[in-house]
Amino acid sequence: MPDGATTGQRSANQRWAEPGSAHDRLVKWTKIVLPSAVGVLVAILAVAPLDKKGDVSFILDKKKVQSAPERMRVEQARYTGTDDKGQQFTMTAGRAVQRSSDTPLVDINGMFATLNLAQGPLLIAANQGRYNLDTQQVAVNGAIKVAGADGWRLQTRDVTVDLKQRQLASHGPAQGAMRLGQFRANQIHADLGTHTVVLDGGARLKIVQGAVR
Repeated sequence: MPDGATTGQRSANQRWAEPGSAHDRLVKWTKIVLPSAVGVLVAILAVAPLDKKGDVSFILDKKKVQSAPERMRVEQARYTGTDDKGQQFTMTAGRAVQRSSDTPLVDINGMFATLNLAQGPLLIAANQGRYNLDTQQVAVNGAIKVAGADGWRLQTRDVTVDLKQRQLASHGPAQGAMRLGQFRANQIHADLGTHTVVLDGGARLKIVQGAVR
């Protein structure tokens, strides 16, 4: 009897391991189902923290926060406001860095401002400057270009632009160009709303013939 039982068990195991047997089908099914189940589990774990009902916690190292070199840095920053006449202005910056929350000064790179005027939008572009969030003034270091919808142009450098009062002024010698011609002076002041430029001290103006007709 033991030999017969052993032989029968051996025959059953052989049939179980044969290709196309139930065991073979179970192995193939497992190869398909288990990876799918793992994928579903990973997806659930990945989405779970985004569930509004779930809570996500983290630990913030206080020492590392205190040693951060800058308070806030924003890429593609956008600032909006209104001037003294209630007209909207918008200023965007490729990069804006506020060194400390104690000061309203923001270092900006790639400045582009738009002032909405009655005669059309006025565009202001500069490479870098410092924006005062309280006074809404931009101290531009380097070149600045101003262009109006009616063809008015102004190019100069090292000035302060008051977006709220729509004024531009230099704190030292400045030179530039506009439709009338090239200019140079110890100081300049421009009213961006009326498109007028005042040259103060050592004024030099080279008028382009036929520029104004």
